[in-house]
Amino acid sequence: MRRKDRELSDFDSIIQIMQQCEVCHVAFHDSEYPYVVPMNFGIQVCGNKVFLYFHGANVGKKHDLLKKNNKVAFVMENTHGLSTGSNVGVCQCTMLYESVMGTGVMTYLEGEEKIHALKLLVDHYHVVEGENYHFNEKMTEHTAVLKLTVDTLTAKQRKV
Repeated sequence: MRRKDRELSDFDSIIQIMQQCEVCHVAFHDSEYPYVVPMNFGIQVCGNKVFLYFHGANVGKKHDLLKKNNKVAFVMENTHGLSTGSNVGVCQCTMLYESVMGTGVMTYLEGEEKIHALKLLVDHYHVVEGENYHFNEKMTEHTAVLKLTVDTLTAKQRKV
């Protein structure tokens, strides 16, 4: 990482940032250029291992690419607005942010694992079972659920 002063290496801090993010951009291998898809996600941490879960239609370009190569890259970020003035550098304007990047292997889930992953995804967005929402397990038959086992993880932030 070029800017070591912005690097975050504390695992718990990185996970905290990930838990605050709302969208994960996943890059799939394509022939000439990567194919990047913004996706909603759920997260699970087991010890020092991170798993990200995604859902969506069970057909489409990302699935075609995934079946050819299931190694992906991802990035997610939180922005906190612009900072201006002479204290932020030569151009006197910069974005305040936190970002997490990584790589890993994406696989398909079925059965109970699929339902567990979907519930983690819903939990990530603080959706609560009740009058306005009901988790319908039968709908999982028509939904693709993907699990990203994270292999590499880096993060950085600009606070001021």
